[in-house]
Amino acid sequence: MMKLTETGKILGAQVLGLDLSRPLDAKQVNQIIWALGQHGVLEFPEQQLTTEQLKVFSANFGQLYVSPGGRAQAPGHPEVMILSNIVQHGQALGLKDAGQSWHTDMSYSDMIAFANVLYGLEIPHRNGLPLGDTQFVNTRAVYRALPADVTRTLEGRTITHDFNKFWEMMRAKPGSTRPPLSEAEKKLRQPAVHPALLTHPITHEKVLYANPGYAISISDMPEHDSEQLLKYLFDFQMEEKFHYSYQWKQNSLLIWDNMGTMHNAVADYGPDEPRYIKRCQVMATKFFGDDGTSHPYLFNKALVGL
Repeated sequence: MMKLTETGKILGAQVLGLDLSRPLDAKQVNQIIWALGQHGVLEFPEQQLTTEQLKVFSANFGQLYVSPGGRAQAPGHPEVMILSNIVQHGQALGLKDAGQSWHTDMSYSDMIAFANVLYGLEIPHRNGLPLGDTQFVNTRAVYRALPADVTRTLEGRTITHDFNKFWEMMRAKPGSTRPPLSEAEKKLRQPAVHPALLTHPITHEKVLYANPGYAISISDMPEHDSEQLLKYLFDFQMEEKFHYSYQWKQNSLLIWDNMGTMHNAVADYGPDEPRYIKRCQVMATKFFGDDGTSHPYLFNKALVGL
């Protein structure tokens, strides 16, 4: 039986009573989706999953993304990416610098992401404490706290998001081995446009959908004004009251809602402190049509029961 315990913080809950190696029924899927909308970040501790089982679990929540670059994919499972700093025989086992700046995954895509699913197999520790926290911002709380004049300015406007912005930020970090994007990769990741104030399809509340990783301009504003307002929004979201930090545990699975949060991976571990995590990216295909129009996700309230 699924049991949910809230963290008592601005985000987060722990889910017990589910063996994710087994197929979920409709009630369990519905409960998890509802809980994601309410709490943003869910931890499922002490799981034992094969790569295939991770993929099957993740596919309950939408179409799985396959990176067109083909980097750091699990052998035989292109939908699963490896996040790791481990090097064997001179070969990196995964992408070592993934997510190491504030961003919202896939905001640069016409079809945005619903959820990230990460399964931690090896977690770095130092002096008995886990390293490599994943930090989150509650974008629903951010929206509620925005000054009224700012929300009025953003109402009805869109923001353009560009993958290359984040990629170049990561390439500029010391020690990065990322190559520049090829022209073919850039063509596969054209900038996308989304509402600045997005209506969350689960809670039907507004969230601020403007992350410093990919957001580059606000519609119908002079360039200088757009830059100034984006900087204000990025800085505003850094207020501590909006933040939640998750400390990783070995064999825990973490799933988070990319619309109700943005996140940052803390790189406070060294090359001799191994980290190995498998990740699936779930697109928001349950909530948005191919043309970008939204359609409500209809819950059977009797199935939620949380």
